[in-house]
Amino acid sequence: MSEVRELPLVEAIKEAYRQEMERDERVFMVGQDIAGGIFPHTKGLVEQFGTDRIVDTPLAEIGMYGTAFGAAMEGFRPIVDFMFAGFFLNAAAPILAQTAQFRFIHGSQMSLPLVITGACGAGMRLGNEHAMLVHNMIAQVPGIKVCMPSTPYDAKGLMTAAIRDDNPVAFFWHLGTMMDRGPVPEEPYVVPLGVAEVKREGSDVTLVANGFQYKNAQIVADKLAGEISVEIIDPRTFSPLDIGTILKSLEKTGRLVVVDESWESRSTASEIAAQVVDLGFDLLDAPIRRVTIPNIPLPGGHMEPYVAPNPAAIEAAVRDVCR
Repeated sequence: MSEVRELPLVEAIKEAYRQEMERDERVFMVGQDIAGGIFPHTKGLVEQFGTDRIVDTPLAEIGMYGTAFGAAMEGFRPIVDFMFAGFFLNAAAPILAQTAQFRFIHGSQMSLPLVITGACGAGMRLGNEHAMLVHNMIAQVPGIKVCMPSTPYDAKGLMTAAIRDDNPVAFFWHLGTMMDRGPVPEEPYVVPLGVAEVKREGSDVTLVANGFQYKNAQIVADKLAGEISVEIIDPRTFSPLDIGTILKSLEKTGRLVVVDESWESRSTASEIAAQVVDLGFDLLDAPIRRVTIPNIPLPGGHMEPYVAPNPAAIEAAVRDVCR
């Protein structure tokens, strides 16, 4: 076992790219400004792998996605980078209508190994289509696995798992976490898709949070330590959702707060709440609280902090279910 170093989250993602491209010549990337490296997670890859495997495209999302889709049908393992996750909407038809249903339509006889990725998240005041999280939109359509890391360790392991998966995976990463540092082993490893993790043990309330909101959850748990014992669960994967880990936590705490940087209606928070009510209603000692974005477009500029989930809103929800 090699020594564990600390890497920023974006460097952990890049290490997964590099190691998987070295391991399997079928892996290549297609996307917007991935050779130039507007984000550091692809910087330097074109010098190592060349323009045949780091393919820069014009601003034509449906065209670059079509390239990846066709390549995956022919046995390649493409990674298609939309730069910002919200831009996937410009290629939503082939992603949600064809990609998600591909294996089902072909009677499980054909696979479609491709990764959809992009940055997202509030905090930099970039405005709606740059900041919006789209995990809940894609997760509503069966056939595509959807994940987002909260730590550098998970970033490398989840991306490695996504590239090796024989079917489509949407991997999004939050702009508010991209320079967060943490321990990352040098050797390749996999964090299994569909497996949540208890990041912090607690006994009074279960707090489910992911990405940048996982950081906010930690702030709240630290502040309330000694008063309220908060257990933090990072789902890591939204589809398939590991509801079992959440239910097991509720056997102990009896109270649930779900933080989701998405809209209140039809969000991942709503899905988690619905499944808990269906499968574990008797475990609850208080109503479930959701901390989300209101049902309005995410604004840019100075209004963003008033809309996105924040430590104060999370703390208020935790205190409410524990009163």
